[in-house]
Amino acid sequence: MKLSLENLQQVQEFTQVPDNQLQWLIDKSYVQFLDKGSFLFQRGDPIDKLFIVLEGKIEIKVQQNGNYKHVALLNINQIGGLLPFSRASSALGFGEVIEKSQVLILEKSFFKEMISNHYELTESLVHKMTSRVREFTKDNVQAEKMMSLGKLSAGLAHELNNPASAMERSAKALKEHLGNVPEKFKRVVSIRMEEQEIDSINKVLFDKLQNRPENNMKLIERNEKEDELEEWLEDHGVDNAYELTETLLDFCMDVEAMEGIYKTTGQKNFSNAIEWIENVLTTEKMVDEIDEASNRISSLVHSIKSYTHMDRAPEKIATNIHIGIKSTLVMLNHKLKKKNISLEKDFNDDLPKIKIFVSEINQVWTNLIDNAIDAMDHSGILKIKTYKEQDFLKTEIIDNGKGITEENLTNIFDPFFTTKAIGEGTGMGLEVVQRIINQHQGDITVKSKKGETIFTVCLPIT
Repeated sequence: MKLSLENLQQVQEFTQVPDNQLQWLIDKSYVQFLDKGSFLFQRGDPIDKLFIVLEGKIEIKVQQNGNYKHVALLNINQIGGLLPFSRASSALGFGEVIEKSQVLILEKSFFKEMISNHYELTESLVHKMTSRVREFTKDNVQAEKMMSLGKLSAGLAHELNNPASAMERSAKALKEHLGNVPEKFKRVVSIRMEEQEIDSINKVLFDKLQNRPENNMKLIERNEKEDELEEWLEDHGVDNAYELTETLLDFCMDVEAMEGIYKTTGQKNFSNAIEWIENVLTTEKMVDEIDEASNRISSLVHSIKSYTHMDRAPEKIATNIHIGIKSTLVMLNHKLKKKNISLEKDFNDDLPKIKIFVSEINQVWTNLIDNAIDAMDHSGILKIKTYKEQDFLKTEIIDNGKGITEENLTNIFDPFFTTKAIGEGTGMGLEVVQRIINQHQGDITVKSKKGETIFTVCLPIT
């Protein structure tokens, strides 16, 4: 069969994916033909490909005590194999072809490009992964965690895209800026100044670079300063003064600073000296922007690793609970900003470390904080408080949303109970939260009235 956009548009998960992203998937994939009785994959094979059934049927089964157990049947337009952010490494079962089939294959090597450039496609596959986890795992705690990661994918993409875009913009601007350096160098070498005078200017410049002052001027004050500086520079022979003032003021080099430099250089060398100073400051500013953006990305990656507790054994570890709460807030920051929610933290910094299953307790924070955000209107207030009470650590998550009715309060921890619209809630979140807390020999309680809901998580210190 000749593969076309129409084929992929029939895939349920791709209904909201733009055509250009589906075309990218077609261009980067290949079609594999499989005869009846053959295997798409077998137990132990590396999970390194995404596949979509175009024709035929594939049975997923596992082997237990010498017998095969049916797990699922993949029909036309169904997705399987590796999905974005999946940590699965090798197949636990078999994919047997029970009807002659054609399968679209996307290699793992293209996932980085897909995640970076094709958000809707990635999101649809992440959603597919969360659904698959719920269908195939017996551990509802893990299923709920993966579902939350699916919910967070849009926010993470947004949070990572902002500094990545900033780095790209600054890098392009820096490249363009450095392209003008040779021409500016001609004017620099024409400067005729004594070594002592050059050292004096360098001292001013290096002081600004090493001790960059805070610039907290209000917009009106800033505009007035720029106008004043531009006029002063023009009066002292600087032809392109309007191009220099913004950067000079970013480093608090105002009229007073210019007067000091002018006394050192004199009229003849002043313009070229100021252009050189502005050139150095501009380079520093652009490098700072790139550094700040890269640090933001590094911080986000650190928070994600902390949240998911990657590369750690599934055992209790003595941990400061604030680390998990802060990582969760980073993961949910996009939702907080989107609804303009104020965050008030009242953390007791003297709390002892307690032994917990880190990723599972992070799941507790995710569900409770995510629910609190959903419960509030625009510009709500989220409060998180931690404190010690006897032999327990307590964490309160408080929102000023619409509250929970008395009738619903008695049911909120029941499996499959949800007050959210279809597709917005599974009804498993709080049931899983309660189970995790019980597993830690702790307790969770809730009090609610209109305008205030308080979930209190109580965990034992020993």
